[in-house]
Amino acid sequence: MTEHAAVVRGRTVPKRRVDALLAAVPARDRETRPEALARAERQRRRWATQVVVIDELAQRACAERGLKPPAEVSPDQVLAVAETDVADLGSIVAAALAHSPAARLLLAELEGEQEVAEEAVRDYYDRNRDRFLTAEALRRGVDPFGRVSSEDFVPYGQARAGVERELRQAAGRRAFFGWLDQAKAGVVYAVGHEHPGDPAHPDHEHRH
Repeated sequence: MTEHAAVVRGRTVPKRRVDALLAAVPARDRETRPEALARAERQRRRWATQVVVIDELAQRACAERGLKPPAEVSPDQVLAVAETDVADLGSIVAAALAHSPAARLLLAELEGEQEVAEEAVRDYYDRNRDRFLTAEALRRGVDPFGRVSSEDFVPYGQARAGVERELRQAAGRRAFFGWLDQAKAGVVYAVGHEHPGDPAHPDHEHRH
């Protein structure tokens, strides 16, 4: 039996970090059958390992970029994960961002690096007119794709900053996923700590 959950670029990630996270985050599965409970706990350990590994990778990425890596978060300070973030990011990445100050710092840095062209902002505004109806138009039940007046929409100049912010955030998240895919390529997991969706172990499952 090893004392580490994973090896990241030659350095071990101790199991105690995974155990601490598991102790802080209550189980979501409420299985009662012993075999089902055991399976759920095995998967929960694999899930927690992914969260801890992402934190480790993000701490190193921050250091490499000259960013001051935040101190390792105490597991009992794990933040709540918004349901919308789970839907957009997947449960593992959403939980990692909630758990890891380094991951949040890296994501913010990547978002700040994204350039959003004016044409992209205008195109989004033009293609998603239903999102820019005025409060009065919404109250009247105006169909944004039917007969409408320009006065029924929030002017482009007023909506532009919000659209640009959303597009930059989306681009930053794509960059974060791209970084994570590359960074995790060299991670070696100990037995029992593989990715929950890894088909090499019998309990594997893939869900968001």
